[in-house]
Amino acid sequence: MKIYDAMVIGSGMTGGWAVKELTEKGLEVLLLEAGRNIDPNVDYSEHLAPYDVKFRGLGDRKFMDENYPIQKQCYACREYNHYFFVNDKENPYTTPPDKPFLYFRGRQVGGRSIMWGRQVYRWSDLDFKANEREGISIPWPVSYQEIEPWYNYVEEFIGVSGAKEGLEQLPDGKFLPPMQMSAGERLMREKLLRHWRGERVLTIGRCAILTRDHKGRAACHYCGPCEHGCITRSYFSTLNSTLPAAQATSKLTLRPNSVVRHLLYDPKTDRITGASVIDAVTFKELEFRAKVVFLCASTLESTRILLNSANSRYPNGLANSSGVLGHYLMDHIPGSGAVGTYEGLEDVRDIGKRPNGIYIARFQNMRTSSSKYLRGYAFQGESTRTGLLGGFHLATLGGQYPPGFGVQFKEAMKQLGPWQMGLGGAGECLPHYENKVEINKNLVDKWGIPVPHITATWHENELAMYSEIRSVAAEMLEACGCKNIGTWGDARPSPPGKGIHEMGTARMGSDPKTSVLNKWNQSHDIKNLFVTDGSFMVSSACQNPSITYMAFTARAVNYAVEQMKKGDL
Repeated sequence: MKIYDAMVIGSGMTGGWAVKELTEKGLEVLLLEAGRNIDPNVDYSEHLAPYDVKFRGLGDRKFMDENYPIQKQCYACREYNHYFFVNDKENPYTTPPDKPFLYFRGRQVGGRSIMWGRQVYRWSDLDFKANEREGISIPWPVSYQEIEPWYNYVEEFIGVSGAKEGLEQLPDGKFLPPMQMSAGERLMREKLLRHWRGERVLTIGRCAILTRDHKGRAACHYCGPCEHGCITRSYFSTLNSTLPAAQATSKLTLRPNSVVRHLLYDPKTDRITGASVIDAVTFKELEFRAKVVFLCASTLESTRILLNSANSRYPNGLANSSGVLGHYLMDHIPGSGAVGTYEGLEDVRDIGKRPNGIYIARFQNMRTSSSKYLRGYAFQGESTRTGLLGGFHLATLGGQYPPGFGVQFKEAMKQLGPWQMGLGGAGECLPHYENKVEINKNLVDKWGIPVPHITATWHENELAMYSEIRSVAAEMLEACGCKNIGTWGDARPSPPGKGIHEMGTARMGSDPKTSVLNKWNQSHDIKNLFVTDGSFMVSSACQNPSITYMAFTARAVNYAVEQMKKGDL
């Protein structure tokens, strides 16, 4: 049986980076992906209009209710691209009756990098030092200074458009030219700067979408719905960037439709030797071997694999001598904000559908901690003019078409409405031991593998932030001259998982007694096991986390290869 130098499990955001780095450093790598391969020429649908699909973008409700009852609650899961999300009947999971969790998943080559939100924001030491400063959970074993070179490295490859602002809490990066802000956004930026004397800064979103040609990929042409795919490869994904780079080395073997049941372990050497796999199409059981394993299957799936790999040496989950594997699950708390209208911009029109919004970095608890809550939240949003093409897509997004029929309908489509400004907040979730994933041994998925049982709820700190977000959003809109301001968001936030930033459950740390991984994403217990998806996170900050996952992955591969060359791995 062939023994690969390295095995990577999962082809999403971090799996793609792992195979790129490993192959470019000369290793022969096997990439196992649970889902199918996809063909952008067939599967991408970003240029389809509602009249190009059977249900006009509204979807087959009966089909979706039966097969995608969880996935359909994700903003990005639509008639155009629902096949990028898992079938919930085939991929069940359980939760306590009173603690729902929304688990959004993508199983195909590229994983959720195909339909991610593309927002990339660095952490600062305000985030990396927060646990230590406040005595919460365990400290991060790294600082911003250690990760900064890897943020640079990743950004230079993927292409990030953005504007430098010099903010302590949101470090600048290696940016391509920023996308242009709309008239309403420029107005709000100016008024926020004046009203709060530079403490609240509105900037264009920092996004992994090209504003000029970059490394063989074309600049964005502003068609809009990136989560449907991108035939021009203008946004970063595994399929667009890291996988082609790995394939160019001729060192990569890609095997889709390979569902990992558990990892293979040799008690004599205390090493992983490979993985037991179920072929997703034939249901045949297979085994693959490798010297080093990078687990990149996504936070909950990687932890599920480790828990299902329990043995007599590690009865509570592989590499779990600490007992914390599965615990400290986090997500960002979303779901509230405000919207208002601008007057005086009636003569201004914007052209195109910019696939990006604006960002207002965290400004709470910067120097001292609030008596209401610890940490803080950030805002994303946009200002657009209602009507025209915006109205054309409203029904797809849950709104309504303009009134009328035939000629009357077409004329209504041409009418421009007022300029609106909307803000939505996302708050940091503290690491709570009680938020966890376990294995439900009484239920299996389509391939006979025991499923996750997820227990998570928002705690007092998150709820305090949630209740404040909408009022602060309205406050800023009013200060910037907006009218007809309305807040949105339920009395209680959506269940955890809705933020789609699940992280934690296999955290890193300096002490093997309280953490699963060391500062290099390497298992304390099993030296040839690395875990580099969101499961390694020790805290959550409030920024979109993908750029941090990618930076740590590149860093971990560099360390692993150095150790292999020394003969220490």
